[in-house]
Amino acid sequence: MKVAVVGATGMVGEVMLQVLAERNFPVTELIPVASEKSVGKELQYKGNTYKVVGMQDAINMRPDIALFSAGGQTSLDWAPKFAEVGTTVIDNSSAWRMDPTKKLVVPEINASILTKEDKIIANPNCSTIQMVMVLAPLHQKYKIKRAIVSTYQSITGTGVKAVKQLENEYAGIQGEMAYKYPIHRNAIPQCDVFEENGYTKEEMKLVRETQKIIGDKTIAVTATAIRIPVVGGHSEAVNLEFENDFSISEVREILHHTTGVVVQDNTDTYTYPMPLYAQGKDDVFVGRIRRDESQANSLNMWIVADNLRKGAATNAIQIAEYLVANNLV
Repeated sequence: MKVAVVGATGMVGEVMLQVLAERNFPVTELIPVASEKSVGKELQYKGNTYKVVGMQDAINMRPDIALFSAGGQTSLDWAPKFAEVGTTVIDNSSAWRMDPTKKLVVPEINASILTKEDKIIANPNCSTIQMVMVLAPLHQKYKIKRAIVSTYQSITGTGVKAVKQLENEYAGIQGEMAYKYPIHRNAIPQCDVFEENGYTKEEMKLVRETQKIIGDKTIAVTATAIRIPVVGGHSEAVNLEFENDFSISEVREILHHTTGVVVQDNTDTYTYPMPLYAQGKDDVFVGRIRRDESQANSLNMWIVADNLRKGAATNAIQIAEYLVANNLV
């Protein structure tokens, strides 16, 4: 299995290499790919040294799978060229997610929609992935009418530049700014650019992608996305209104039996999810599960996951694993 990692020197690309190794994905030939300025750089994978190559060289090598994490425009420009030579592209950018001809996949929820003909597959947004992992099984049982989500997102979602900004601010050093404002001791109510409706692109991803992945456009979603000075992962306060009533014990039971979801919900022992403990893990953690006493059939919960792993690299590699296991690549 020839595997190209496009954007191999970036933050998500590095985690992709780590997750490929951890999960023993059947890589017979690794092709690390990056922009021209990184071509020739060396990186390590499973004790071996590989040289970074450029896009065209990677295409000429005809990989079986290309894991893309190099930004939207790069994906629009190059993913079709990989697909033309028979490579299956799993793309981590927002470029293809809402394209009606492309599948948007969280394997535990909708991998069964994939076929051999799908040569460009979209990996959802990090904050969407962790939310739908919890919402999908509850929607099946109770039917979600409306979801209200407030996110508290790690700076790692912005990339290396944001991590450096926070480190500089900790140290009192003036440096390059990833954000318009300081992030240390702050909460910035803007993730991504603003759209015409006053919501950010990140907030609208939560709306559109949730409906597409779960396959139900009647689910009403509204979101506020906030950047906080945290490294370990994204957190979300989610309020759900269902068509049908529920019991808290049954909700916990459903989530307890959902693959990839870990329930951490015991107020007696102060047990609840936190990004400090989610970092480096592939599961989605859910807790603070309680009835919304202000409205019928409504539920509050707190969802946390490592945005670089299940929110990006791990989900993409799980898609690749599904393709291999079902002879779709």
